[in-house]
Amino acid sequence: MSGVFANATAVRRISTSGTVGHVDGSTVTTFASEVQPGWDIGGNANGGYLMAIAGRAMSEAVGRPPVTLTAHYLRPAPTGRCEIVVTTVRSGRRFATATASLVMFDGDDRREIIRLLGTFGDQTPGGPSYLAEGPIDIPDYADCELPPAPGEGPKPAMMERLAIRIYPGDEGFRTGNPTGEARIRGWFAFADHEPIDAIGLLLVADAFPPPVFNTELPVAWAPTVELTVHVRGVPAPGPLRCSFRSRFVHDGMLDEDGEIWDSTGALVAQSRQLALMPRPPA
Repeated sequence: MSGVFANATAVRRISTSGTVGHVDGSTVTTFASEVQPGWDIGGNANGGYLMAIAGRAMSEAVGRPPVTLTAHYLRPAPTGRCEIVVTTVRSGRRFATATASLVMFDGDDRREIIRLLGTFGDQTPGGPSYLAEGPIDIPDYADCELPPAPGEGPKPAMMERLAIRIYPGDEGFRTGNPTGEARIRGWFAFADHEPIDAIGLLLVADAFPPPVFNTELPVAWAPTVELTVHVRGVPAPGPLRCSFRSRFVHDGMLDEDGEIWDSTGALVAQSRQLALMPRPPA
């Protein structure tokens, strides 16, 4: 395992115990890790990054990559050491199911940050297929690079580690000219050209600006309440083609749906999340 992202999501197994509670055959495995600086937006660790740390621990506990993973976010995460407690609920021939809790430490207090549930298994290509939609049609990666907007401050630290390119026009929010459509399209790659695997896809699902930035809502932090990622395949080498949109915003909450396609045009991930409306700085 090498690369900036792989190192920033590395986990270390520290204990394993047998059956617990009333769940026959379940195994509890605890991993140590660290929420590292530079993967945050305004001091709060990115939700996809936190999911990737926990997802890596869960994957190592069951010995298989994620197929579907859901995380519920309990509180914001600062930088610092953390533990991921993984319970393997069932391990079958094709799939394994596990739950996990990522906790951080405030002095002697343990504070749970996210709670997760996931199914893990190797991809089995082949069989019938049906595609109602193909990959989005956007300009080539090299044609989507954007210069800094006038008066724009420094990029969030996480953006320095990524090589995201936004579809020309979808960046209107950066200059105070939102498109009026809650949609963001573009390309995703790591700045150091690290290959993107199933764990990397968990980050991709939450790495782009919220689509609602292209409406009249404030351009500000939109805390994730729940995020689900379906891993549909292992990406081929190269940048990923991404599309995210929001359809319903009301009562202080918004939805976001995402599709992620690899360089061959194969669908490799889908995502859905529920988040709070953007919160301007106090």
